Amino acid sequence: MRELLPFIFLIITLIAAFLNLLGLMRLIPLYITLPLLFISIYLTIFSFTHRRVYRGGMRG
Repeated sequence: MRELLPFIFLIITLIAAFLNLLGLMRLIPLYITLPLLFISIYLTIFSFTHRRVYRGGMRG
C-alpha cells in the first residue's frame, strides 16, 4: 500500500488540476479548487520524497 500511495496522490493531483481548470472557467469557485490543488500537490511531492528517507539505526 505504501508503494501505491504516491501514485494515488498523483491521480488526485490530476483531478484537482482539472477542477481548477473548471474553476478558471468560473464553473466552480476558485476558493474551493485552489486549496484542493495546493494540498494535492503538496501531498504528492511529500509522498514521493519521504519514502526514501533513512532514519538511522536503533541505539541502545
